[in-house]
Amino acid sequence: MTSEQTDLHHTRLTFSDIDLAKQLFGERNSHLKKIAESVDAQIDTRGNMVIITGAPHAEKLAETILNQVYDLLKSGYPVYPNDIDYAISVLSSNHQACLKDIFLDTVYITSKKNPITPKSQAQKTYIDAIRSFDIVFGIGPAGTGKTYLAMAMAVAELTKGTVRRIILTRPAVEAGEALGFLPGDLAEKVDPYLRPLYDALHDMMRFEKVSGMLQQGIIEVAPLAFMRGRTLNDAFIILDEAQNTTTEQMKMFLTRIGFNSKAVITGDITQIDLPYEKLSGLIEAKNILQNIPGIRMVFFSKQDVVRHKLVQDILKAYEDHEKDRSR
Repeated sequence: MTSEQTDLHHTRLTFSDIDLAKQLFGERNSHLKKIAESVDAQIDTRGNMVIITGAPHAEKLAETILNQVYDLLKSGYPVYPNDIDYAISVLSSNHQACLKDIFLDTVYITSKKNPITPKSQAQKTYIDAIRSFDIVFGIGPAGTGKTYLAMAMAVAELTKGTVRRIILTRPAVEAGEALGFLPGDLAEKVDPYLRPLYDALHDMMRFEKVSGMLQQGIIEVAPLAFMRGRTLNDAFIILDEAQNTTTEQMKMFLTRIGFNSKAVITGDITQIDLPYEKLSGLIEAKNILQNIPGIRMVFFSKQDVVRHKLVQDILKAYEDHEKDRSR
């Protein structure tokens, strides 16, 4: 790969491996078009060469993105269209970031042989925190991978034998619908609240394996109320939707943690479904536990959303609307 500055506002890049260059450019140059649009530059091709035209900062950003994605391809990383979006997002917010440090950190390989890797600097910080700390808070908007990555780390630790069981829990908070009016017994009433946790599990492991582990109690999925009075040793515990815990519930949960256990608490403090007069246990914990050395708090923003690009746009639209309303 060679780079050369030509006349004013032109940069030429030549990629030596023609097959990798094709992957880098994307089908019908779709990746190049996406990068060009995002940085506000023009990108043309001649064989395995690209010519970038635009303002100096736009050219430099496009060059950085292309070079770093090409390095990923040379390392054997399979680059998909979504990865181009993530690369643009990471390098647009931090030109000094290294995509290889983020994307090549494999957390877990699913039963479908799909590697689960971080897709933003905050996600990389998050999984590093989970490796190093016994209690980690992941706080930020929906779609930033807080629960999914925590689940992948839990399954990886169970597979390695570092922990003997996984415990997944959520508060069963009534968000607009009363539990009492739902059909079935208590287990059937709370099951819809726990469904996202089951979905993430089945995404990572074969259905039969998950079912067997659930039956044996190696994996437990339960409402937060079921944690009261227990001490959880040798476990990886995930508390999801923690913004809907009360002060008492959060304190109860945090004091359940036993020896050789890790706890990850995830939530979005902008999506609280508690009654108006109730203080969120997550907000309170964020305020009073930040200075405890063994606890790490990782904050995500809308830039870390790894769902469909429209999700980022939707979050921004709501954010702008809230700002307008507060004025």
